Amino acid sequence: MADVKTAAAKNAGSHAGKPKNGNNFMMNLGIVVACIAISWGFFLGVMKNAGHDTVLGKMYLGGPVVPMLMGTLLTLITFIIERALTIVKAKGKIDGAEFVRKVQYHLANKNVDAAIAECDKQSGSVGNVMRAGLTKYKEMISNTELDTDQKVANIQKEIEEATALELPMMEKNLVFLSTIASVATLLGLLGTVLGMIKAFSALATAGSPDSVALATGISEALINTALGIGNSAIATIMYNVFTSKIDAITYAIDEAGYSIVQTFAAKNR
Repeated sequence: MADVKTAAAKNAGSHAGKPKNGNNFMMNLGIVVACIAISWGFFLGVMKNAGHDTVLGKMYLGGPVVPMLMGTLLTLITFIIERALTIVKAKGKIDGAEFVRKVQYHLANKNVDAAIAECDKQSGSVGNVMRAGLTKYKEMISNTELDTDQKVANIQKEIEEATALELPMMEKNLVFLSTIASVATLLGLLGTVLGMIKAFSALATAGSPDSVALATGISEALINTALGIGNSAIATIMYNVFTSKIDAITYAIDEAGYSIVQTFAAKNR
């Protein structure tokens, strides 16, 4: 019962140090609004005054959907950088497999403190989970009230709780990448439709078609299509990259947790 209370208090303290979901949502919303505002400012202040022969001038012909797509791209870049920094930190300073080998070596020599010190050196998500498990490991060694199976269960529970605290931090904001992958395509399609409406309107004029309006409508359609596809492609690629990195870290955490539990069970039978 004391173990349960200790774990609950630890979890409460860990959650207290993290930003609330509401605050995180408002911060992310602020980032999105700021990116869109910057894009509109660039669209009206720079692209509008650029020559029609320049790249920016040609992009300006894409119409009002262009700054929305630019805002989407800025938002995408912001969250890519944020996720990259978070995952690099979560990966830690020492390779997962090498780290587990060092911990196993220290546990084989019954030096739990040295194993915990290795967790501090690793300073990543695997190290954090291992540290929680090893702290409980050390506590269970001196516990005389519980049998081996109960001690193993307590260690497993501690590792699971530590893992449950680490994974959300790694997966946070990935939803923005997956959302942008879909939204960018839809925004590009919207711009394409608007451009084609203008193009067909030029064809519908009495007498000879307005060639300038026709070319402008087609340009708007193609520019928005290109921007939408580009944003969606980048978002999809980076989402898959980050997901694979998180899966690798999760596998290392599972391997490390299994190693601790099996070592304790083998030495206390």
